[in-house]
Amino acid sequence: MSEQPVVVAARRTPIGTAGHAYRSLTADRLAAPVIAAVAAEVSHLPVEDVVLGNCMGPGGNLARVSALAAGLGHEVPGVTVDRQCGSGLAAILLAGQAIRAGDLELVVAGGVESASTAPLRTMRGSAGPYPRAPFAPEGHPDPDMGPAAEALATARGVSRERQDAYAHRSHALALAADFGEEIVPVGGRSADERPRALRMATLARLPSAFVPGGTVTAGNSSPISDGAAAVALVPDRLREGLPGLRLVAGAVVGCDPSLPGWGPVPAVRRVLGRTGVTMEQVAAVEIVEAFAAQVLAVTDALEADLDRVCAQGGALALGHPWGATGAVVVTRLFSRLVRAGAPQGTLGLAAAAVGGGLGVAALFEVV
Repeated sequence: MSEQPVVVAARRTPIGTAGHAYRSLTADRLAAPVIAAVAAEVSHLPVEDVVLGNCMGPGGNLARVSALAAGLGHEVPGVTVDRQCGSGLAAILLAGQAIRAGDLELVVAGGVESASTAPLRTMRGSAGPYPRAPFAPEGHPDPDMGPAAEALATARGVSRERQDAYAHRSHALALAADFGEEIVPVGGRSADERPRALRMATLARLPSAFVPGGTVTAGNSSPISDGAAAVALVPDRLREGLPGLRLVAGAVVGCDPSLPGWGPVPAVRRVLGRTGVTMEQVAAVEIVEAFAAQVLAVTDALEADLDRVCAQGGALALGHPWGATGAVVVTRLFSRLVRAGAPQGTLGLAAAAVGGGLGVAALFEVV
């Protein structure tokens, strides 16, 4: 019997810019429709667990709340995962491990973020809320992600011109793409809110966003966003002829917390090293486009063919709902490979960088 985990369904919400399209929708109301949609595509099996990534709350085991809201039944538990903006991909890896171990037979996994409705947090005795929890303890570097992207651009020699050109590409590709088959309409929307026609001249005029005289701007950075994505994983022996993506291998690694955007490099290298696969053999790459600087630094180091990277746009255009985006990139791989009819054996790679100095990566194969 084969206990190899296979993604046989993958869906996502449209992605909205925080404070706009989904400003009043809580995280469970974003997650429940996609959980229900992927579960319905594997109706020959009962869902045994829901593993959901999330960063900002509201707490209360959001995966369990969302599973109940999706109508899965009282017997379906749920566990919430926090690996910050790698949470959605990390949740899929954890679900895959449970299937590979033989403990579960159908798991819905993914991520969700409602930056619009996330609670503000206050330390007891403080005058007001704190902006974010620490990514690292006192005595370790703990930069915000914007300045960290600027530092990575400087360290790896990624120019402003390349960053702007990559951001322009992301929006243009997203505008040209048809995401209809992967989107579950939510809140009266059936399309992403953010992608727009950009002009290079407009991007070039934008000031640096985080460091005076820097290269990272609002135009080549992803926006704070709301959205959810989920996949259904089953053992290969139970997929009953459904096409899918076999989870070949995954890795979560640590790196220097002062350069968290570097995390996908060691994560991808570990996955490739364990499987004996080279970047040249990977047909499709989906990396969380938090910042153009970060994507370019990583793809330069991995010697990845940019034509294969986020070929229908990414988070720079669509938006970056932190806890969800790692699952969004797997959904994008599913569309690019499975829905597009790629031959069996075709390889796809998903990756994300994480605040605090982590990288998450997963290698998939069309079956």
